[in-house]
Amino acid sequence: MERYVSGPWLARLVDLPPDTRPYYRALADRLRGLILDGRLATRVRVPAERHLAQALGVSRTTVTAAYDRLREQGYLDSRQGAGSWTTLPDPGALGTDNPWVVPRDDGLIPLHAAAPPATSLLPEALAAAAETYPRYGLGTGYDPVGIAPLREAIAARYGARGLATRPDQILVTGGAQHAIHLVMTLLTGPGDPMLVESPTYPHALDAARLRGARLVPVGFPEDRWDLDLMACAMRQSATRLGYVIPDFHNPMGLFMDDAGRAELVRAARRYDTTLLVDESWAELAVDEMPAARPLAAFDTDGRVISIGSASKLWWGGLRIGWIRATSAMVRRLAVLRAGVDIAAPLIEQLVVAHLFERIGPAKAERARALGASRAALAGALRALLPEWRFTEPRGGGSLWVRLDAPNATPLADAAAARGVRLAPGPWFGVDGTLERYLRLPFTMPPRALADAVPRLAAARAAAASPGSLPVPGPRDAALTPSL
Repeated sequence: MERYVSGPWLARLVDLPPDTRPYYRALADRLRGLILDGRLATRVRVPAERHLAQALGVSRTTVTAAYDRLREQGYLDSRQGAGSWTTLPDPGALGTDNPWVVPRDDGLIPLHAAAPPATSLLPEALAAAAETYPRYGLGTGYDPVGIAPLREAIAARYGARGLATRPDQILVTGGAQHAIHLVMTLLTGPGDPMLVESPTYPHALDAARLRGARLVPVGFPEDRWDLDLMACAMRQSATRLGYVIPDFHNPMGLFMDDAGRAELVRAARRYDTTLLVDESWAELAVDEMPAARPLAAFDTDGRVISIGSASKLWWGGLRIGWIRATSAMVRRLAVLRAGVDIAAPLIEQLVVAHLFERIGPAKAERARALGASRAALAGALRALLPEWRFTEPRGGGSLWVRLDAPNATPLADAAAARGVRLAPGPWFGVDGTLERYLRLPFTMPPRALADAVPRLAAARAAAASPGSLPVPGPRDAALTPSL
């Protein structure tokens, strides 16, 4: 039997003051909040627009605009002639509020992005690359696997970290996200089960959904990896690909030790799962700590594929990443890649090759800056938001904060109205989960973080007030629980 709600019943539940402006947006926000906190269940048919407008005493156009906004955000599913039903959005579908396509001059503090500024070593590397660049002008400029100096530098770095690697095991890509897409395109298809951590890197979830993969999430009981749980998920779901982040996990900041890495690879071998290992944050230790070898160092049969990136250690504007795999897998990925973008930009490859020569100073510079920012953010949160809980990671770029209420999405809306763009927990999960969590990066300078946290405290007060909704200002860019 179909479930539905009447116009008068929903109007009583909404209970918005008639002078709220803009009313359509407040109505959409209220309905979204009702869905997220369970007071309005999913797969329930909502009233026709004219019926709800009559019950609320507003124009039908106002309700139509609110419903349209909810459809864009993924909270209403409509079929022409049949009505509209409540639903939860695909966490990979941001709709019109996607923070990655909004103007950069909107004035909001970008706390949704864990992206450090460029290293001070960049100008020197750019100059060196410009000097080297003309030597490559006699060729075609196309190299689907990447130029030799960069592949040699990446292979040498793996060797220094305890994983012997040849240059022919390296494929240079247009960033880590490009690498993730290539591997998932090659190894997954519609309906294929794929193991993911929950929470995890949101753009990896996007890539898996684009392939039509069936996500198999594994959580973190007590803020640690449960390797037995991961092995059980591999066995029960027959996953052929698993995406994991063992090095300063994004967003949790956890770091897997050598024993855990060996156990995870053994489980993958036992249940015939290939592991796609994201090492984007691997070089970003803030505190001194015991080193751990790359996960692939425990691999004996080519089932671990590693990806890395220049964006966290050096700069996000350097769209250079890489894949480390068997030479046979690199050739297969290169053929696939040639049909997409042929090759990475030469000048950026040369820049990163030069930056590898100064990796020690770059790591030290990042550790100093991230350490100062981590201390500033953690101190401000403890002073102004003591109800929120977090553990300071020993590296990486963000705090995974447990809120005092499951209201990350309303909090993100309230923060946007106060000049801060946030990354609420559901962006990092599957099927709208993790509403009690928030990722707060410490990749910005301490002064910017000191400006942001008081705004978060004001947003928390607004989001926690019953019946309170922030009135969007001219800079408002409210976010939806996805990415």
